[in-house]
Amino acid sequence: MPDSRFRIASIRKLAETLDAKPMTIYHYVPSKDAILDGMIDHVFAEIELPPTDQPWRDAIVVRCHSMREVLARHPWAAPLMERRTTPGPALLRHHDVVLGCFRRAGLSLGLVGHAYAVVDAFLYVFAIQEASLPATAGDDMADLAGSIMEQMPPDLYPRLTEFTIGRVLQPGYDFGDEFGVGINLILDGLARAVDDQRTP
Repeated sequence: MPDSRFRIASIRKLAETLDAKPMTIYHYVPSKDAILDGMIDHVFAEIELPPTDQPWRDAIVVRCHSMREVLARHPWAAPLMERRTTPGPALLRHHDVVLGCFRRAGLSLGLVGHAYAVVDAFLYVFAIQEASLPATAGDDMADLAGSIMEQMPPDLYPRLTEFTIGRVLQPGYDFGDEFGVGINLILDGLARAVDDQRTP
């Protein structure tokens, strides 16, 4: 597969990168979209599926953490993951197994739709946000927060100052830790919705 940092601008550009001729590329794939379909299917194939031998919630957590790691390796992929109109087998299997995990939890079809949409919205947006941040933890984050604080009068932005000093600049702060907290908040809500669904 092409390097994950490579952005396909055109078949001609791809041919130049591979030191080949455009007609050689067309011998193997019919279009740029076909290349993207294959690349996205490759990304889906890297994501660990929800284990069937674990409770549904634990299984979804496994899948979510795996997906975050995969999207961190392929930061170009998140905006393209759900745009494919000719999905490959890995993409289709992924969705089928995740849907099965939610159904195994006892979610109605309507609640499955809500659950999948909310979980993946959080996953994709978090991956894009994490990849876009100039720093997420450690000295880099401390330096970034410090430089921003130098530019903002604390009396004009008291809550932002409070949060930066009391949270971001504290030892051990890592923006990445928010991922697990967010997933658990979403799954807590889903678990309550399942209980409510069962209540007569």
